[in-house]
This record gives sequence, C-alpha cells and structure tokens, in this order.
Amino acid sequence: MHVTKHRFDGWIAGIGTATGTRLVVGFWPRSPFGPFADVMVERADGHRVLLAPSERVAEFVSATYRFDEVVLCPVNVRPARERWTVAGGPLRLAFVPGRPTALGRLLRTVPDRIGGSPAWAALCDVPARLLMPGVRTRGSAGGGRREWYAARDLRPLTAARATWDGADLGELRPVAPPVRFGFGSVPRRPSLTRVVTTVELPAPTAAPTCRNA
Repeated sequence: MHVTKHRFDGWIAGIGTATGTRLVVGFWPRSPFGPFADVMVERADGHRVLLAPSERVAEFVSATYRFDEVVLCPVNVRPARERWTVAGGPLRLAFVPGRPTALGRLLRTVPDRIGGSPAWAALCDVPARLLMPGVRTRGSAGGGRREWYAARDLRPLTAARATWDGADLGELRPVAPPVRFGFGSVPRRPSLTRVVTTVELPAPTAAPTCRNA
C-alpha cells in the first residue's frame, strides 16, 4: 500500500507570554511547499489561530492540526544569532535564543541520516515525555495522518517580546498550559528547536470495481 510522506526541515520556536497567549513559530527553509513560515497562536481563552502565508500551506497545516480560525497573510521570519524577528498579520515578535542546552549538544552529535529519521523520532518519544512533560515526538495527526518530530538541536529563549494588533502580550513566560494544536505540545520552557518533521498521509482509498452482472 503506497503512502506519501512529506518532510519539513527547519526550526520551531515555542513561546509563552504574560497575558497567557502562547505562540508556536515554524520556520521551514526546506519543505514540499518551498521555504515558508507559519505561526500557531493559542490565546488565554483557548481560541486557536493559524497564520499561514498561502492557501496551500493553510490547507495542509489545518488538515494536520486543529484551529478555530485561519488567517492568510505574509509570514516573514528573519533568523539571526542574536535575535530572531517574526512579522505576520497582527503579530510582531522578537526573541533571543541562547546557547544549546546539554540535550541540544547531544542531539547535534547524531549523524544527519539517523537524527532526522522517523525511526529516531520514534525512539526518542519515551525519553522526551519523561524529560519534558507534554512533549511527544510521534503520534496521530488530523485526517488519519501520522507525524514524527526528530529534534536536532535545542536552545532556550532568553528574552522575547510580542504584540498582537499593537497590544503588548507581555514578558516571556513558560508555555503553560500546553498548546492544543495536535497530539503534543512544545516544551514548557520557551525554546527554539531545530527539527525535521515528517508527516505521513494515509493511503488513498481505492475506488470500488464495477462489473457487469
């Protein structure tokens, strides 16, 4: 049975704010859709918003994760060693990544052909749950899809500032409660994770064969 796997190679930033809004930024230099960025937002009241740069990306992401609202808008991410900036629709965000954690340094030693594979992600699922409650590296996504997150690096965020429609979201805080877009959350500690994400689409259902009686 043929299945299709889509591979996304990039970074995920998970950020909590003093107002209770949590942000998950995806920056994907390599993907089936070309380079793009998107942002998943969960407000303090639980309302979930996707900021997506195109209908194609919005359709794929909203079929994989759960949202209450989808906003189509340019999403621009500028990565830098000292400071990343994000601009998308009503969101303006800047954050500062720190040095890799001990776990991040360990992940960087794993060869690329192993460390980016679904098998490696599956192997890391139990340790990830024990070390970072709420985090899962494999699971079932929307529409019968399966997904694997293979982490390649992990850096804490030392500072962040965000606004939504010009209103300040407050200082950097833990990502709590966990976000509810998919089967797992980002780490509670605000962080920037280098990751290879694999999404497996279910095999298409064969059409019934018609024959004359």
